[in-house]
Amino acid sequence: MRRKSTLTLAAGGVALAVGAALLMPGLGGFAADHLDPPARTDPSVDSTPDRAADIADLFAWHDDNNVNLVLTFAGPQATDQPGTYDRDVLYTINLSNASPRTTADMPIEVRFGPGNVDGSFGVQISGLPGVTGALSGPVETDLTKDGVMARAGLFDDPFFFDLQGFRDTGATGTLMFDSTRDFFAGQNLTAVVISIPKDRIANGDNPVDVWATTARFGGQL
Repeated sequence: MRRKSTLTLAAGGVALAVGAALLMPGLGGFAADHLDPPARTDPSVDSTPDRAADIADLFAWHDDNNVNLVLTFAGPQATDQPGTYDRDVLYTINLSNASPRTTADMPIEVRFGPGNVDGSFGVQISGLPGVTGALSGPVETDLTKDGVMARAGLFDDPFFFDLQGFRDTGATGTLMFDSTRDFFAGQNLTAVVISIPKDRIANGDNPVDVWATTARFGGQL
């Protein structure tokens, strides 16, 4: 089994598995993005899926001091497979703390590139609030700069979902979910984890919206 980390998503505040999140207790939009759109990312539909650009989930929550963001992608995959670090994919975590809420006031951009040693990779994160320049360094390493912490690497997939129950429910029209059946158990994905001091993001009583996008340089394969 390859070395990986486990995401723990219980650090107070609100934890959302989302395509877009609202960092206010009791509110939020919930959506998973695994293998979506199927025509480009689902191996059962496309024989050459663009795994690197496939967002799995965006998790966003806060505690008393920090806003924590986790963008997962390129999963699920077997535990004997490496992390996915594609230099031609741009990952953006967008934060909005003012109207209009669909405008990214703080876009955080993440890119990967090969390291100085064959088989090694590095990550560069730019646009972090309160950070001068970019935060960069090797993957699978805790990186810190100007009070922000980040880590990119291979993780155990934290998303819980009963895929069989979903399919059975769709086929029969009767809810058939089983809370003990997790399709993603024992599978990995690649993720970027970022922790930012909350006072750099908060804007009075305004809600904070969070969403993520990917873009491939040069277009689709």
